[in-house]
Amino acid sequence: MLKEPNSIEECVYFTNRILDKGKIKAWVFKKNCPNCNILMGKPKDSKGKILIRAKDYICYKCNLKETEEEYEKDLTVNIKYTCPYCNNNGELEVPFKRKKVQVLNEETGKKTTSDTIRFQCQKCNKDIDITKRMK
Repeated sequence: MLKEPNSIEECVYFTNRILDKGKIKAWVFKKNCPNCNILMGKPKDSKGKILIRAKDYICYKCNLKETEEEYEKDLTVNIKYTCPYCNNNGELEVPFKRKKVQVLNEETGKKTTSDTIRFQCQKCNKDIDITKRMK
């Protein structure tokens, strides 16, 4: 049984999506600082607003800095899903690694690449993708 987050504040990534015949809820918990064991996060500006486009994470207590790559390499994605192919309900954890996958852009009809978290259904072993939202 996966532990669900109490708020979005304790997550690096969260999504709740409805597919054609299935559902996906995925989240990645923030990592604790190795020195003082409190949650790390993005830096804040002078008014206390989080800088969401910053390329590093800091500890708010001891000011330890880690780049986005260092911080995210050890994280895992918790996934609750209903498979769109076989209607199997499942839960699993996979590494938080995005891969480039070709997808068809429905508006233009052209193939483009997008960042995707890919996992397999535990029953039918078909690939299920969580694609990063396109701008």
